[in-house]
Amino acid sequence: MSQSATGRFADYGRPRRVEGGLKARSTRGAIGRSWWSRRFLEVLESFALGTRLTRGRSYARAGQVVRLDIAPGAVTAVVQGSRPRPYDVHIGLPPFPAELWDRVEAELAAQAFFSARLLAGDLPAELEELFAAAGAPLFPAAVDELTQRCSCPDFAVPCKHLAATFYLLAEAFDADPFALLHWRGRARAELLDRLRSLRAAATGVTPVSATEDAATDADAADLTPVGAARVLAALPQAPLAEAVDRFWLPPVPLPDRPPSLATGPDLLLRQLGPPAPAIGGPGLLERLRRAYRAFGG
Repeated sequence: MSQSATGRFADYGRPRRVEGGLKARSTRGAIGRSWWSRRFLEVLESFALGTRLTRGRSYARAGQVVRLDIAPGAVTAVVQGSRPRPYDVHIGLPPFPAELWDRVEAELAAQAFFSARLLAGDLPAELEELFAAAGAPLFPAAVDELTQRCSCPDFAVPCKHLAATFYLLAEAFDADPFALLHWRGRARAELLDRLRSLRAAATGVTPVSATEDAATDADAADLTPVGAARVLAALPQAPLAEAVDRFWLPPVPLPDRPPSLATGPDLLLRQLGPPAPAIGGPGLLERLRRAYRAFGG
């Protein structure tokens, strides 16, 4: 089909208004607040999708996405366009095989820093490097790793409906960072239970499963510890009189030296954030990151 015909499809008309659609929380400017959502959009823009993505920003903010579901390897959405029937959107990214997840989980459990942050509900920025070193990069390295399909008649990839889904997906990662890992093949409860088991095997502490943890939360929601307190709450307690001689000892065995994490040459770029749009924006950041890694290698 000619480019002019594709353009006519793209400009078919104003989208039909949706009641109760999923609206992007960002009303103007960039979309994505966390490092993982911004990084996801930066990667997409590095594939020369930046100008195409902006076509869907108004759709995302207007609430044209009716439904968004994230499953291992597949994101599906329903997006209302200008025609009566909404369009079906599919974005595929291969999930990691079980043996690769086993290697990643072993690496995560081996470093208390990662286990504590994940159990507290956070994804530290260093996680990206750990996954890459384990042979499981969190984000696609090339656009052909993504399967993009939409039932609309527009042949552009991504079309407005796919682009709107990408933006809503980035905000879904903001709301739940584990959604990114779920897309890559590991649900939150399964990952945390696995980390607890691996840490317990190393420390001798009986783990509390995510299911048992959730049941406890339901019984005493206002008393649930958070952050580091949540991790320490699972440790065995003893009367003070019986523990005075051990008061200043660590509650779990510590390594001979603090764990260290090797950082790549692009650490400074991650800390500075994307440059201004006038000099290239996130796309320039991704190109600089690749150059730094090439020089550092």
